[in-house]
Amino acid sequence: MKAIEAGEPIPGGIANGIVGTVLMLGMASLVAIPVGILCGAYLAENSKNRFAQTVSYLTDLLQGTPSVIIGIVTYIWVVVPMRGYSAIAGSVALFIMMLPLIIRSTEETLKILPASLKEAGLALGGNRARVMLRVQLPAAFGGIFTGVLLAISRVIGETAPLMFTALGCSFIRWSVDKPISAVPLLIWEFFNDPNLQELIWGASLFLLLFVLTLNLSSKYLAKKWNQ
Repeated sequence: MKAIEAGEPIPGGIANGIVGTVLMLGMASLVAIPVGILCGAYLAENSKNRFAQTVSYLTDLLQGTPSVIIGIVTYIWVVVPMRGYSAIAGSVALFIMMLPLIIRSTEETLKILPASLKEAGLALGGNRARVMLRVQLPAAFGGIFTGVLLAISRVIGETAPLMFTALGCSFIRWSVDKPISAVPLLIWEFFNDPNLQELIWGASLFLLLFVLTLNLSSKYLAKKWNQ
């Protein structure tokens, strides 16, 4: 069998990384978005509460934590008990990184809403929870949705936490309890292999276009919602 020399093109692609990235982002978003919005709404309504102040402090602390530390913590919390790397562990790491951004964007967006909006809802007989769900959150949809997409844009390019949790895989895999690849992991692998360095540009272009699409979509949907 002929050996492949350095610089010689060999077959390959990033489909396994795209599948892994979408799968882990989907699982992380499924939990981070509702939890983050609920926490942000709670902080906006109870800013002087002692428990809310503790949550706010922990949110700031988590937002400033380096991604590699989050990867190590997730490895201890998830990978070790599960006795193996997996898409679940990778999604937990992404969830932890997304959560503070969604919480803060929700909280700040709700705080800048006119107070008369809430007062009108309460005057019509709605309780605080109903007014929050039916009036304030829909009115703040544009800012909240933009914050969600910014959180996704931030974590989609993270490599360090996935090295400790998802590890990587050379083929397309849909099992969430097994090691799985991601586009940032592929870029790291391509960089360390002289035969695959040309694929770095294709993988990087995918990430760039993905983030650009998210930002353009957020602007369009926020504009349509406000209309």
